[in-house]
Amino acid sequence: MKVAVIDAQGAGLGQTIIKKLRKELNSTIHIVALGTNTFATSNMVRAGANVGISGEKAICSFCTNNKMDSIIGPIGILCSGGINGEITPLISKAIYDMNCTKYILPLQKHEIYIPGTKNTPIKDLIDEIVSDIKSKVEVFA
Repeated sequence: MKVAVIDAQGAGLGQTIIKKLRKELNSTIHIVALGTNTFATSNMVRAGANVGISGEKAICSFCTNNKMDSIIGPIGILCSGGINGEITPLISKAIYDMNCTKYILPLQKHEIYIPGTKNTPIKDLIDEIVSDIKSKVEVFA
């Protein structure tokens, strides 16, 4: 199974997701870190991603030319200007256009509120995503 994790800034959320995926699925999963900057990418690779891709042009090219089973990231990845402006219109469109499952973490930022998620800890949301991916990997096995 091939999973992309996208994050920006220091990639704290991306690192957490990758560490959890590695712990639960180890070598049964191929993880691609998509960082809007080299700092975010290198942090996600250190967390256990198989490969890292940095910057708008590289992320857009990757999303257009590669088949992934899923992509995981905060809600800001779908918004032009999301994650303090690091998500460009081209990146958000490339992600949206990917033909795969998109796991979107509804962080309480960007003035976007998703009812029903206010009191859900991020850890629980990540656990739910990893559990869903794990069930799909078991189907492939």
